[in-house]
Amino acid sequence: METIDRLEAYCKIKETKGQIFSAFFEKKDKTMRKMVCRLGVKKGVKGVGMAYVPLEKRLVCVFDMQKNEFRMINLKTLQKLKISNAEYLIEEDRKCQHDAK
Repeated sequence: METIDRLEAYCKIKETKGQIFSAFFEKKDKTMRKMVCRLGVKKGVKGVGMAYVPLEKRLVCVFDMQKNEFRMINLKTLQKLKISNAEYLIEEDRKCQHDAK
């Protein structure tokens, strides 16, 4: 299993281009969730657009294949990705030395 940072994880997600993948992340209630999802789904999109830019909040909008609805993956709590047969462990963000004080 390869270890990657959050920026690389975002790039890997974008490179799926509609391919189904799994994301493992911590939900707001602190429980872990596995989501089987994909990008590029147009079903149910009304063309209005979102009221905010998800990436500015470190979110990625995906289509949840199990719930059949759009959901957000929070890149800040993303733990692991599985794309095709490759698994990627997401490393914790490195903190600056002055942040540790």
